[in-house]
Amino acid sequence: MRKIFINGVIYTFNQNHPTTEAVVVENGRFVSMGTTNEMIQNWKNANTEVIDFGGKAVTPGLVDSHLHLSMIADNFINLDLTGVGSKQFMLERIGAQANTLKPGEWLLGGGWDENLFTEGSIPPLSELDYVAPNNPLYLTRVCKHAAVVNSKALEMSNYHPAITVPEGGTIVIDETTKKPTGLLLESASDLIKQHIPANSYEVTKNAMRQAIQFAMSKGITSAHSNDPLYLGGLARTYQIYDELLNEEQLGLRCNLLINHEYLDDLKNAGMYAGYGNDTLQIGAVKIFADGAFGRRTALLSEPYADDRDNYGDEMLDPYALSNIVKRAREIDMPIAVHTIGDKALENVLDVLDRFPTVSHRDRLIHTQVLHEDLIQRLAEPSRIADIQPRFLASDFPWVAERLGEDRLKLSYAWKSLQKAGVICAGGSDSPVEPVDPLLGIHAAVTRKIPGQNTIYNADERLTMHEAFRLFTELGAYPTNEETIKGTIARGKLADMTVYSMNPFKMEDPDELLTTEIEMTIIGGEIKYCK
Repeated sequence: MRKIFINGVIYTFNQNHPTTEAVVVENGRFVSMGTTNEMIQNWKNANTEVIDFGGKAVTPGLVDSHLHLSMIADNFINLDLTGVGSKQFMLERIGAQANTLKPGEWLLGGGWDENLFTEGSIPPLSELDYVAPNNPLYLTRVCKHAAVVNSKALEMSNYHPAITVPEGGTIVIDETTKKPTGLLLESASDLIKQHIPANSYEVTKNAMRQAIQFAMSKGITSAHSNDPLYLGGLARTYQIYDELLNEEQLGLRCNLLINHEYLDDLKNAGMYAGYGNDTLQIGAVKIFADGAFGRRTALLSEPYADDRDNYGDEMLDPYALSNIVKRAREIDMPIAVHTIGDKALENVLDVLDRFPTVSHRDRLIHTQVLHEDLIQRLAEPSRIADIQPRFLASDFPWVAERLGEDRLKLSYAWKSLQKAGVICAGGSDSPVEPVDPLLGIHAAVTRKIPGQNTIYNADERLTMHEAFRLFTELGAYPTNEETIKGTIARGKLADMTVYSMNPFKMEDPDELLTTEIEMTIIGGEIKYCK
């Protein structure tokens, strides 16, 4: 059916036709645009549906270039500790959850962040044992690079002092007692995760359905998600997405990052970057090069300012990293690498420089600490800086203690990246940050924590238009889809997001914090309406 969307303030992000009032959609694509009167007069017939935007602001559909829908889905199943503001409250929430479980049943969840605590620090093993004495417990930090466990969980993993810890991981030991504190860093969590029973297929699929619907309620029309390690491998991940998106036609367009552990599965399945359709595609090979700032595991070229003997963790040595890239290139796959620290980014670029490019762009995810040389090396048409502006609101001011003032000048440096010609795409890394592109856009424009006045490195602020480009036009580049989405133009996919307030007419960008999503339109179909 032909549809005409009228009476909008439509920002196309198309330089040849930057704004319009109405668009015509057929077969899920834009076929014309102009004034409301023109579109009605030229295109309306007996079978045409007319949708009135009522003067609301409209942009191309929002794209989140990096999140984890499977982890968001976990929050619909397990204990969500996001935003908990004290150790005591965290322990109370854990105790309440334990009281709902049978003895021996796993207590799972995550989202805690000790940097938000107004009192107390990370609960030690003894306190976790006290509030959950009968249940093995595994709770991930908001960054997913650390977790706390109790004694029951350690027992389930057959822990002993001489246990072999996976490469890149650490079981934190109390210096006085020489016993575990309950805190696990990076891949040490694998010792626990392998003993956690998987949810049933239907429970997982239902939670994924909720996560997808939640993302669309935030205006997201396309999402690049990394899930196989959480959904049970490549085949199960693709099946869940295929059933939800292609069979049920929930609407969200998804590009799947596949962890390097499943490279052989990709090859054997005959899958490749771009495999699929406009709704569901295979993306790049996901690799972790380092950790995160929260527990000082991001890999830096100079030591941490508040821990002078610590440079962070190298998750893969150069030989292992090179081998993974080699195997990916053998099946013409791009890579998408978690690189928060500058040394991690340098290591990955050194490896990439030794291999030919492929048809899809490589993605350097996070790229939070930079220096001039690295920025220039990122400014290649075959490379994407996959950035998460909302990290600023969560990481400052404490990250200044980790990095020191000198490194902060080119940290979270989105303006510098764009000025240098680096292709940047915007994401949330949700559930590390909220599934809400408007929060990321606010951080990019203001470089402030909501509700506070301090601006962190004002020279790196983006304009409203530049920030929206990260989550619209530029969001199509990591998947080589810039010719079919990201802007509103004839022949492109009819994906749009509608807002309660006009972001481009705001006197104060803090108004973004109270702006609501009115509609999420995917392929001309209204998939969310407030």
